[in-house]
Amino acid sequence: MSQPAAPALERDGDVRDLVRRLTLDEKVRVLTGRTAWRLHELPSVGLRSIAMSDGPVGVRGLGEVPGETSALFPAPSAVGATWDAELAAEVGAAFAREARDHGVDVVLAPQVNIQRTPVGGRHFECYSEDPLLTSLVGGAVIRGIQREGVAACVKHYIANDSETDRTEYLATLDAQTLREVSLAPFEYAVREVGAWSVMAAYNRVDDGVEASPMTDHRHLLTDLLKGELGFDGVVVSDWMAARSTEGAALGGLDVIMPGPGGPWEERLLEAVRAGRVPEGLVDDKVARILLLARRVGALDAPEQVPSAGPDVAELITRVAARSTVVLRRDEQAPVWDRPAPARIALLGPNAVRPHVLGGGSSTVHPAHVVAPAEGLAARFPGAELVVRRGGDSRRLTPDLELADRTAHADGALLEAELLAADGRVLETRRLHDWDGWLRDLGDAVHRVRLRAELRLTEPGTHRLEVATVGGYLVRIDGETVAEHADEVGVEVILDSSINTPEGHGGDVEIDAPRVVSLESEHLVIRAGGYGAIIRAGLRHRAPGEDPDTELAAAVAAAADAELTVVIVGTNEEVESEGWDRTGLRLPGRQDELVERVLDVAPDAVVVVNAGAPVILPWLARARTVLWVWFPGQEMGHALAAVLAGDLEPAGRLPWTLPADEADVPVPHAVPDAEGRVRYTEGIHVGYRGWERSAARPAAPFGHGLGWSSVSYDGVETPRLAADGEVSVAVTVTNTGARATRETVQLYLEPPTGALVERPVRWLAGFAGVDLPAGASRRVVVTVPRRSFEAWDAEQDRWITVAGEYRLGVGRSVRELLLDTAVQVDDPDAL
Repeated sequence: MSQPAAPALERDGDVRDLVRRLTLDEKVRVLTGRTAWRLHELPSVGLRSIAMSDGPVGVRGLGEVPGETSALFPAPSAVGATWDAELAAEVGAAFAREARDHGVDVVLAPQVNIQRTPVGGRHFECYSEDPLLTSLVGGAVIRGIQREGVAACVKHYIANDSETDRTEYLATLDAQTLREVSLAPFEYAVREVGAWSVMAAYNRVDDGVEASPMTDHRHLLTDLLKGELGFDGVVVSDWMAARSTEGAALGGLDVIMPGPGGPWEERLLEAVRAGRVPEGLVDDKVARILLLARRVGALDAPEQVPSAGPDVAELITRVAARSTVVLRRDEQAPVWDRPAPARIALLGPNAVRPHVLGGGSSTVHPAHVVAPAEGLAARFPGAELVVRRGGDSRRLTPDLELADRTAHADGALLEAELLAADGRVLETRRLHDWDGWLRDLGDAVHRVRLRAELRLTEPGTHRLEVATVGGYLVRIDGETVAEHADEVGVEVILDSSINTPEGHGGDVEIDAPRVVSLESEHLVIRAGGYGAIIRAGLRHRAPGEDPDTELAAAVAAAADAELTVVIVGTNEEVESEGWDRTGLRLPGRQDELVERVLDVAPDAVVVVNAGAPVILPWLARARTVLWVWFPGQEMGHALAAVLAGDLEPAGRLPWTLPADEADVPVPHAVPDAEGRVRYTEGIHVGYRGWERSAARPAAPFGHGLGWSSVSYDGVETPRLAADGEVSVAVTVTNTGARATRETVQLYLEPPTGALVERPVRWLAGFAGVDLPAGASRRVVVTVPRRSFEAWDAEQDRWITVAGEYRLGVGRSVRELLLDTAVQVDDPDAL
């Protein structure tokens, strides 16, 4: 059984020579991680350990440095909303600089899966519901990372669009849907950009040729990715995704993560010696690793020193502002043009505790997050700022601010006892910081006992909980209030239940200030390559105002303010890796808060802090509505700059905002009774599905108003190049009073009677242009040849769909202001 030889591997003969110098044991060893984030080194050929780290919103690091922090960038859905490949490349280059600062060679990003349904749990980690926009923005991030000598690992290959039963479901899609939608961004990443690594997804895929786990899928990994597309990089498993020895080896997987452990190592060595896996396949995998090592400076060349870039805080602020979408704006009194306010009311649960990143493996830990209050206070120093939550939108008990409550005399936050199976205390630790985890506990530790002494001062009922999974016991003041005996393993990591677990505890009545003892015991979770760990988040709800009182206080503040800003949105309980949403409503009573604020302050600015679509029943009432995504660590500064008019909110929706959940073309992501996720919409994903229905969304794909007004004055006759590309020149004018940035969008409509199924219309090209007030510009938009092609399943190839295409030009898929036509001929018929 042979492995397709990628072009770079064929040219790089000395990599093959290095492979021949290795023993079989050495070759097999390097195919499984040495740790959760590192590969083995091979001193005999000069290979040092290659380090990988998660990276969709920044580079977390390797967990080898206590208290390690990382810059937190806006979420990928925000970067997609910029519709700006150059800016996306800047983000990628910044990721590379962060990677080198953290000793990382491979950034596990970008995620270029399509936003197939708005309830998808990792929707915020993807760029768009459109394949072209995803390709261009995601491809630019890859370019930015790799031009600095760091590898991008493009994920999750392929059809990985749901989180429900994500390690088990069978994605079922036809060849045309695979080629035109799901595969398109990966093909672009490999063929047009030259990605150095790809991550094989958790799920299984039935593409009509083979139904296999993606880590074993020979047709999609070997025949298509490595063969047809010529991918010369490394295929890495998603963490703990690979389960088979021979299936994954023969299928085309190159590296199993994390390690040590997994289905290869000694079992693969035995399979090669027994002849069940050809040694030539192992050689190809090792050659790919060595080529990757050479590219990142881990083999026989020094690491490339990243180029100097902009200040990271400035870049994050600029991206967050640029991505902000103006859904509605007050034409009579635009917020940026109002006098400096003397009194600002900052309201809403996400104003007090903003959601700056989605939950799950993309999490990074910034040294500081600029909250909305901090940003507004810095930009409007003369204003009185009143902050009111208006009610809590979270279901779970809030995290305990342990440093403010601890009563240990030496300043320790917790005492931890590491216990053997027979109850002996193996070690006692005094912990002066606590993030809710203990890791690397080793084989001898069976249980961990935690003790905290807490000062509680407010009279009333306090709720104390320990958030954990698996076997636990919780005591308050020596009394057992919760316990559970079942052991758990790596499944709690794979389903993300360990990240935002349920809390277990009880109530404490406080009449006078006193110290309360909170104690918990935890069975150690043995999580394969993730090691031996426990999870113990501490939570506390103090006595406080009831929701009605909080809501009334927020409304009163709005009535007394010159500028009211209401920030509503989702949180880590709603948008996260590991589970899909069950609906699109804002959590808690946030819609009621907005309605009541608009009753007393109709010119309030409503800010939506969410990564994926939510229903906004008050949208038509509000005069100014901004969508700010998960904007990263500089949220407060970016929001203040947008409100003051210092930075232009130039974002355009990379997906469709529904007005009614019932109208969503793909309303859920749940596998059916057979465990299949069926792509019944075919090529009509996202806005393409909306275009087939009579439903009217709250805001269409591509929508975004900015702070100024733009007219579309004319479109020139399209020009068809010899390579099949079409260029279209459009003249636009800024008719407003301030500079702005416009995104000119082009949509194709298929020829009448096309023999291959086509969407009603689809994005074919776009271009951004900066427009000073009153200025006109001629903007040239390129439509790639692929926009006129379709996958013909019967012929098993791309064909040009010949005929006359209508070409609409405008500001969104449903605001097409100009149109023209272009005749495309089938080159095979000439």
